Amino acid sequence: QVQLVESGGGLVQAGGSLRLSCATSGRAISSYHMGWFRQAPGKEREFVTVNSWSGRNTLYADSVEGRFTISRDNAKNTVYLQMNNLKPEDTTVYYCAAGAYSRLWTDYANWGQGTQVTVSS
Repeated sequence: QVQLVESGGGLVQAGGSLRLSCATSGRAISSYHMGWFRQAPGKEREFVTVNSWSGRNTLYADSVEGRFTISRDNAKNTVYLQMNNLKPEDTTVYYCAAGAYSRLWTDYANWGQGTQVTVSS
């Protein structure tokens, strides 16, 4: 089992950048596929990106492709989400997830508590 804690959310103007961090404990993240999802109130959890355990393969949602980048530092057991050129529609809670190389949130067994990102226009 792995525990996940997100940080780095906040308020930013449209066009700005934020970097989210997901610190893990319990098991090394080198064993896990690591992903980011987001969820707005009343909506289903939405896939953002996932990175394979080897680090070699990555998927992105079309809505963030070219703007967001997932990376990992296995030595620090931390996963990052660099978000550039943020848009108001990126405003929501972002969640870190571990355990599957999938676009489906139901395939993941481990979740953080979420961090709020707000993009003002």
